[in-house]
Amino acid sequence: MSAIAPRSLFAPAGVLTRTEAQEIAARALKNSPAETTRVSINSSARADTRFALNQVTTSGENQDTTVTITAYVGNRSASVSTNRLDEASLAAAAKQANEIAKLVPANPELMPELGSQTYPMPKDRSFTMPTPSERALAAKEVTELARAADLIATGFIECRAGATALANSKGLFAYDASASMTMTATVRSSDGTGSGWACSDGVSFADIDPKQVAATAVQKAKESRNPVAIEPGRYTAILEPTAVGNLVQIIAGSMQARAADEGRSFFSKQGGGNKIGMKVVDPRVTLLSNPEDSPSTNGGFDGDGMPLENVVWIENGVVKTLNYDRFWAQKQGVPVTRAGGGGRGGGGGGGRAVRMLGGTSSVSDMIKSTERGILVTRFWYIRAVDPRTILYTGLTRDGTFLVENGKVTRPIKNFRFNESPIFFLNNLEAIGSTVRINASENLSAGGAVYMPPLKVRDFTFSSLSDAV
Repeated sequence: MSAIAPRSLFAPAGVLTRTEAQEIAARALKNSPAETTRVSINSSARADTRFALNQVTTSGENQDTTVTITAYVGNRSASVSTNRLDEASLAAAAKQANEIAKLVPANPELMPELGSQTYPMPKDRSFTMPTPSERALAAKEVTELARAADLIATGFIECRAGATALANSKGLFAYDASASMTMTATVRSSDGTGSGWACSDGVSFADIDPKQVAATAVQKAKESRNPVAIEPGRYTAILEPTAVGNLVQIIAGSMQARAADEGRSFFSKQGGGNKIGMKVVDPRVTLLSNPEDSPSTNGGFDGDGMPLENVVWIENGVVKTLNYDRFWAQKQGVPVTRAGGGGRGGGGGGGRAVRMLGGTSSVSDMIKSTERGILVTRFWYIRAVDPRTILYTGLTRDGTFLVENGKVTRPIKNFRFNESPIFFLNNLEAIGSTVRINASENLSAGGAVYMPPLKVRDFTFSSLSDAV
């Protein structure tokens, strides 16, 4: 068995404990006829409350456990999933996976299973899911404030807890548990011209601040009514933390070593090789993934069961590392990058966390120092344009404002943007304090995201949008 301390206090109803997951994995492995077998277990509990038109519309809870058995026959593999946990069902799934594995094409890049690993000491964390009443009271903070201001509130409270286990026939057993709580609210004016958005995100429901969500979304809805159109173009942009997270986290998701080495990435070096050691953004920029930021009990493990480590992607503007999976690391003769998002199976724990280190400027300071610019709440409908430059397009949404002579002067119609986070991180003017955010369109590996507000030059707003 892997060296690991006793399980943490994390044990919400419906989520498997380490002991329970280990027992299921042992039964699945015992009944597998394959040469080598992997067992992935995902156990989850979810509770949510949705509100619209200033009232709660739906509320629900569910729990689920899925076991995926992967059989390896030489360089061939196949997986079968089941949510029936009795021994006969696990044995049937294992047998079926083995039979399918004999039929599939060989994979020349298939890496052998790992043996026992050593994982960090789990954090002691007791946890319970919020009740329907607790979620309804949080929603009420938004709906009542909106109603009093003659506005219409819509929103979603989503509470997730889960455990992931990974075991194989070579003695590996990994277990991690995580939780994530999110409350988002969109508040609109009755004439449909104003819209405000806010979010609160955390590990426990006590981290959620519904009063702040209500106050921010309502205020933005009031201030964004009757927007005016201004010409598209390149503007100084003040990006609130969610807007920064929408785009900057894409950089970490784009740092695949193989794509860079094969010339298919922004991180490919002209003439061959990659950009490790090269300056690519402003020297004030540091981007990293730290297991301590992960919303889990012991920081997570990657898809092969390797414990995650602190990985600095960009330090002081310079590329420090790229994401090498086991196959490509072996081929290139370099260490594996233990940052999550790789391997061949479900990742562990809370997924990869992404953090950009912050500075000292506040959003109000950024506004005061701006002669003419645009304040952006968040981006939406974000889609890739060119992976070689990490160029994306999308729309501003839920509160876009003109800044003139150090003040927010009026709401403006939304824009379509065409921009790369690499571009605007080279046009950086000011950085604020880093906060945990919900990035609203999570394009990275699904972990926690920590971003500061930014002030940047020459952000490309390419066309107008009539959408609110």
